[in-house]
Amino acid sequence: MSDVVTIKKIIDEAYDTKTFVFDWDACVKPGQFIMIWIPGTDEIPMSVSGISEHTKSITVKAIGDATKKLHEYKEGDRLSIRGPFGNGFDLSNKNILIIGGGVGTAAVMPAVVQTGADTIIAARSDKDIILLETAKAHAKNVWVATDDGSMGFHGNAVQLMKEKLKDKSYDYIIACGPEVMLYFTYKACEELNQDCQLSLERYMKCGAGVCGCCVMDDKRICKDGPVFTKDQISQLSEFGVSRRDACGRVVKFR
Repeated sequence: MSDVVTIKKIIDEAYDTKTFVFDWDACVKPGQFIMIWIPGTDEIPMSVSGISEHTKSITVKAIGDATKKLHEYKEGDRLSIRGPFGNGFDLSNKNILIIGGGVGTAAVMPAVVQTGADTIIAARSDKDIILLETAKAHAKNVWVATDDGSMGFHGNAVQLMKEKLKDKSYDYIIACGPEVMLYFTYKACEELNQDCQLSLERYMKCGAGVCGCCVMDDKRICKDGPVFTKDQISQLSEFGVSRRDACGRVVKFR
């Protein structure tokens, strides 16, 4: 069953990224995602980047046919959505460090707003940083890392995370971003005996655990995830190694 919602507001986050705010009363937990149908193009999964009682939002980077088409939408246009899907983050403990890398920052932002936890936002350059003002309005501390040093810490999210863990201990880390970032976040957490929850991404079609497109080992990312604990990730042999494309072919990360 899908819902048709009206776009209430569009916010330019970066040169290639927009946030779409729409009226929707559904109950959504931080870390869950929805399926967006773009007629004539595709249906795609999108993390929910903003949650309030009567409105929700998605933050979209224009990188493929569907997302580029979505960027053409205007305020007042309508979206067809299904969901929410997935398990979301466990936010029962507020002593956490939240990390968002690239457009993955969108997936963790509701957790930042709900908990006010310390937050790292990382990207390639200052032009790619998104949702920084939202984080500053809610998080106790916000640190920025850019690969080229154009804003904040000169380095990546994992390097900055290690620096912050020298000064303060956290019960666990929440992160979403490119899989290479998540892989090295996980490896660093293993090395430092630090607990974590990571939001993973795979090619999805149904969003409900039926089609099997998003399978990683024996887990369905859309149904069993997208959020996994460190113990669960330790059992995923494909994590950080390979993914499947739209045709089901295995594609190696490295």
